[in-house]
Amino acid sequence: MDPDQALVAAAQAGDAEAVNALVRRHQARIFNFALALTANGADADDLAQETFVRAFRGLRRFRGESSFRNWLYRIAANAARSRRGQRARQAAVWDERVEADDLAERHPASAGASVEQTVMHRQALDRALASLPPRMRAAVVLRDVEGLEYREIAAALGVPVGTVMSRLFRARRLLRPLLAELRGRRDTAASGAAGSDPSRAPVTRPALGKATS
Repeated sequence: MDPDQALVAAAQAGDAEAVNALVRRHQARIFNFALALTANGADADDLAQETFVRAFRGLRRFRGESSFRNWLYRIAANAARSRRGQRARQAAVWDERVEADDLAERHPASAGASVEQTVMHRQALDRALASLPPRMRAAVVLRDVEGLEYREIAAALGVPVGTVMSRLFRARRLLRPLLAELRGRRDTAASGAAGSDPSRAPVTRPALGKATS
């Protein structure tokens, strides 16, 4: 059962508070999805707003054949497709709550890492994600961030399940060397921080000599 069913029914009946509740419930995930499609915070905000405008204008046509969440994803994907003629800027703005499982293992900054190192790490990860074509980023977000099943992603994007699997495979193959380089830089920075801080250096214990009588 769709957890949004009651709110959707109320919104279709003209309940403004139900509309607001649906927006509050889904605005973060729709923004993140829009961000994956546009790779730009301002464009993502515009696309998310357009998605909700389209959704509520056509809400009476929603018949519950899919979940309301997946219906919103489909609207966002279609809206992005209609905007695709515009040149998307490549600066990536990634929501801090986004966590990619096997895509990008996020590690908290070490206690000795500087603010500058943390920012550089974040920017490098953003660039790696932004290097993906929009269609691949969309599949990655829906799978690794939102946790949708392949069939749900296929329905949201309007493509066959096989296409979803292919996009995910190619996205992870493209990201693997970029993220491996990123992890190497992070480990090097962490080692340097430990070496420069005596309190973080490994402790050398004196060798135990043979007991004498």
